[in-house]
Order: sequence, then C-alpha cells, then structure tokens
Amino acid sequence: MMFDDNPGAVALITGAGSGIGAATARLLAAEGVHGLVLMEWNADSLARIREEVGLPDDRLLCLTQDVADPKAWDDAAAQIAAKFGRLDYAVANAGIPAGGPLVKCSFEEWRRVIAVNLDGVFLTLKTGLKMIGEGGRGGAMVVIASVAAIKAEQGAGPYAAAKAGAVQLSKVAAREGARDQIRVNVVLPGGVKTPIWNGLPFFDSLSDKMGGNEAAFDAMAKGGTPLGRFAAPEELANQIGHLLSSRSQPMTGASVVVDGGLSA
Repeated sequence: MMFDDNPGAVALITGAGSGIGAATARLLAAEGVHGLVLMEWNADSLARIREEVGLPDDRLLCLTQDVADPKAWDDAAAQIAAKFGRLDYAVANAGIPAGGPLVKCSFEEWRRVIAVNLDGVFLTLKTGLKMIGEGGRGGAMVVIASVAAIKAEQGAGPYAAAKAGAVQLSKVAAREGARDQIRVNVVLPGGVKTPIWNGLPFFDSLSDKMGGNEAAFDAMAKGGTPLGRFAAPEELANQIGHLLSSRSQPMTGASVVVDGGLSA
C-alpha cells in the first residue's frame, strides 16, 4: 500500500465531504494512512464520509469548519496535535464554484469565492507547513486547483483568479517547505463529476434539458474535452495519493494537469 513506509502517518483533507475530497479520504484510508483529519463545513456530508472511510474513532478526527476562518484553523491545529501528535500530509481541496460575466459579478460574490478558494488554501498551507515541519519527518501536501488557472473561460473570473493564485502560492510553499523536506504539488483538474456543478444556472438548465447530471456531464465533455469524458472523483484521488506518497519523490512545486486534454 502507498503509506506502508510511513507508519503512524496522519493526513488532513479539506472539503472532505463530497467529490474529490471524499474519494481521497476513502483512498487514503484504504492505502494505509494511520490517521485522517476530515474537514468539511457541511455536517451531514461529514457524517457520511466518516462512515464511508471505515476507520475507528481513534484514527479519525472530523472537524466542521469554514476553511477561510483563521481562528478555526488555530483550533483545528490544537485538536490535531492533541489527538495524533503529528501531521504528515495535507490536501487543500475545499472549493466553491462561481459563474457569470465579470460585469454582473458583485464584490461580495468575488470575496466569497476568493475567501474559500484562495484564503482557504493559504490557511491550509500555513498550518501544514508548520505542523509537518515540527514533526521533523518531512511530508507532502497537494493543492487542488483547476485547469481554469491556466485556460481562460468566460464566466469563470473569480474562480479562475483564485485557482491561479493557489498555483503560485503552492510554488512558494514548495520553496519554503523544501528545507523541512515537505513537498508541495498541485493538481489541476478539468471536468470532474462532482456536486460542485450543482447550483450553477447553466449546468442546472443543461441537466434538466438532458434528463440528469450524467447526461449533462457527457454533453459538456463531448463538446470540449478531447477524451470525450469527464473524470470520476476516484481518478483524481489516485493522482493525489500518488503525489502524497513516496512514489512521487522528488517532485515538488509541480502542477499536474488532469483535464482529458482540454488545455492541450
């Protein structure tokens, strides 16, 4: 298994309640990570993934919090230290969508998206660098950005800006973490079949027209993704697990594009 060479290792995942975060939580539990810290703002989603990972309570810490709240991160760090005494891996996955032209985007909407998608990454990286560094064993972090960080699309302004900022911030973190043998890499997904699409007007309209989300995903993929399909969350989780594990040594500061050829 991926983490047999690091017994007792503990991993933190933000946005763990659904989509890529939930798939990553299931994978890391199956691949031998000792402890999981699952962070999610939605209590019901957090309860579901807690059951799905199948780990006993002494190997799980579930935190219902807003990733953009610095005070909540102080409390989270204290709880992780008290329960596990260490942190080895972190996945900055929490994110929210945005859609619509810039001229119709309110400043409040801009700040809301930047807060979760960029401030949340900053706070995850800050906490991870400190806690992993204190352990003296090295470790790894993965930031989930988006192909929107490198490929401009209409209607994605706040989201694209936040994800582009997350890519550059991760490179800085990779430089700063290297002295403590902490690797930091980024995954840039294209279309993935996750709940993040729900609530976006264009997607909800397409889903209604096509008869469901799966048909909408297929239509979107065939309209712009060279491979002709969107990825499953589990496929992204495989990439994340590889980047966290020693199998990806000595990668750091890298951006791995997983978009079915969309940006090619």
